[in-house]
Amino acid sequence: MAVVVELRNISKRFPGVVANRDVSMKVEGGSVHALVGENGAGKSTVMKILYGMQHPDSGEILVNGQAISFKKPADAIAAGIGMVHQHFMLADNFTVLENVILGYEPTKGAVIDRDLARKKILEMSNAYGLEVDPDVLVEELGVGQRQRVEILKVLYRGAKILIFDEPTAVLVPQEVDELFAALHGLRADGMTVIFISHKLDEVLRVADDVTVVRAGSTVAEVKSSDTTPRMLAELMVGSELPSPETTGSTRQDLVTLSLKNVTVPSSSGARDVVSEVSFELHAGEIIGIAGVEGNGQSELIEAIIGLRNSTGSISFRSESVEHLSVSERRDLGIGFIPEDRQRQALLMASPLWENRILGHQRSKPVMNGFVIDKKATIADTVSIMAEYDVRAPGPDTPAMALSGGNQQKFIVGREMRGEPLLLLAAHPTRGVDVGAQAAIWNELRSAREKGMAIVMVSADLEELIGMSDRLLVMLRGEVTAELDPKTTTPELLGSAMTGAK
Repeated sequence: MAVVVELRNISKRFPGVVANRDVSMKVEGGSVHALVGENGAGKSTVMKILYGMQHPDSGEILVNGQAISFKKPADAIAAGIGMVHQHFMLADNFTVLENVILGYEPTKGAVIDRDLARKKILEMSNAYGLEVDPDVLVEELGVGQRQRVEILKVLYRGAKILIFDEPTAVLVPQEVDELFAALHGLRADGMTVIFISHKLDEVLRVADDVTVVRAGSTVAEVKSSDTTPRMLAELMVGSELPSPETTGSTRQDLVTLSLKNVTVPSSSGARDVVSEVSFELHAGEIIGIAGVEGNGQSELIEAIIGLRNSTGSISFRSESVEHLSVSERRDLGIGFIPEDRQRQALLMASPLWENRILGHQRSKPVMNGFVIDKKATIADTVSIMAEYDVRAPGPDTPAMALSGGNQQKFIVGREMRGEPLLLLAAHPTRGVDVGAQAAIWNELRSAREKGMAIVMVSADLEELIGMSDRLLVMLRGEVTAELDPKTTTPELLGSAMTGAK
């Protein structure tokens, strides 16, 4: 097959950071080509260069054999290149339909032909298993549904070369199957897919070819049929694939968290998003909560931390906390890793040392009496960066300059630094490479052994099964099953999540 995209010695520097150093890759038309590498290896940067969002300092890009230089994404779109971003480019106060057609509105006379747009969006949704209501506001959607909107945007614009940045991060196995079936269908129609992922087993399942980058440079180009996940992991980070397996029980008698009939009403007045959920979590125990995106697991976590109003009883170490604010609950010893790091956990334009303060602005080392201790905060930020391998020039680096995985490592490090008694962890390893994933798992296992209680929500079913002492399944806001991680499988768990018998 002919090469439709070729990158030749692409280099890109930012202040204090070399993002890409002579990156080269060839992508054949009508294929699925995976791009893998650890966090900060330059994968997203080089794809943003291809998409016209960044401009290379040196190197050459060829599309269909012609040298090109895109000044902006609109140029790439006009050339048939679309990108589904890891961090969504959506307007929260617009509907799904308005986001999808923005800038490409079909008209009927002098007005937007919404009926035509809605029909096309629904056709694409049905064809690719990307079910979403065209008329709902994006601000009401969960992370997984937002990603579907991003995919629909690209398909709506008629791209022939599609760049997917971590597209399966929030999907359950059945949804991954549907997405991969769609990718194979696109490939059969002659389209080309560039697939960025940290899930190496998925990479080898869907990709024809794989390019591996490390520290901003290309280190290998291989055929999927000629390699294994372990070989790719070693090329990426020099180590074998980690395992989330947790052995032995560390459960203590002390009940850290108790929920009784917790219900979270819908903001739209429809059925409750969480309905009468009850369970107890002991010190030294991890409860994993599984569910297809949008079935109430995120809202449950937010109710426990105090971000959502709820009814029923929430007790922390036998103390009722329903009347307490978020900051008061955190002061008691509740840590929180939110599912959307950019919207809920970071000030993107602020330096890392200021982000270290978030959620901890009433405790040491951030505070010295009633005054922020800048020197101690900066020192602690440097310590977190070293311990969790957060790759950035220094504590003054703005959060937006970090890759998604490095942002996640910083957030995990910040929360673990507070040594919470209860940790609410929503997708704690989302978007991190295999090396960082292993480090985060080890931190959680160590904290569990020391008595920390953990509620974990994750779309990675292997992670849930491996890390959890107990598994709860949520469907339409209710806990519909409790499974034993020792005897369940991703397939059984996925079936329970979708309500299959």
